[in-house]
Amino acid sequence: MKQIHQAGIVCCSNALPPTAGAELEQLQQTLAAEGIKTSLSPYLFAADGIRSGTAWQRAQSLMSFYLDPQTDAIFDCSGGDIANEILPYLDYAAIARSGKPLWGYSDLTCVLNAIYAMTGNASVLYQIRHYTPKQRDTLFAFPYSFVQGNQMEGVVVGGNIRCLLKLAGTKYFPKMQGNILFLESRSGLQPQMIAFLSQLQQLGALDAVNGILLGTFTQLEHDQTQPAMEQLILDFVSPDIPIAKTPSIGHAADSRALVIGRPMRLKR
Repeated sequence: MKQIHQAGIVCCSNALPPTAGAELEQLQQTLAAEGIKTSLSPYLFAADGIRSGTAWQRAQSLMSFYLDPQTDAIFDCSGGDIANEILPYLDYAAIARSGKPLWGYSDLTCVLNAIYAMTGNASVLYQIRHYTPKQRDTLFAFPYSFVQGNQMEGVVVGGNIRCLLKLAGTKYFPKMQGNILFLESRSGLQPQMIAFLSQLQQLGALDAVNGILLGTFTQLEHDQTQPAMEQLILDFVSPDIPIAKTPSIGHAADSRALVIGRPMRLKR
């Protein structure tokens, strides 16, 4: 956070409700106290149903911050379902040249991974609306324990399991070979997780990775559904694939950040 002086705030997925205005002002004040000036996209609040603007408008708003020499980073403050709508309208060559990180979580998984797949640039899996100064020194640090294996190393890809799978079969799906696959989810119980894991298995993703890091699975864990995700995944993964679990990355307000598109090494 200390290296960011100017940031843009965008909404690539579902529009914010009008009631989010006060929260957004508070976020700007929090970031200003951290030395980060912010500029707002004109497409944040609902204008047409769930959209804050057309796919092209939202994409161009995002690109305007990539192209602005004064902007150091871009924070997406949305989530939901429609972020993948903007993917065909992004200028990936310009994004690659900018080297700027996009921060977002949940449905932004599909944008962060598309950017890595198309440019090799890193992004940050994190909802900036959750940021507090208390997180300053620990934002990118997280505890973990191994479920299977002893270590893993590779570039991190993934995020929300449902939203990642929107990219399956497209040019935006990230390379899995030799990487670490991170997975988390807000909604979904055992039937949904079996379906998602089956699709990842059938794509060859679970055999290709160097390891799998599981975050939190909010609904599954809230309902204490058994088997837990760290046990369920064993039905789909070879015993040779390391698996680790962290309770600190996901949809909770106190979740930590994870860099997508950057190498990481975990060891028991």
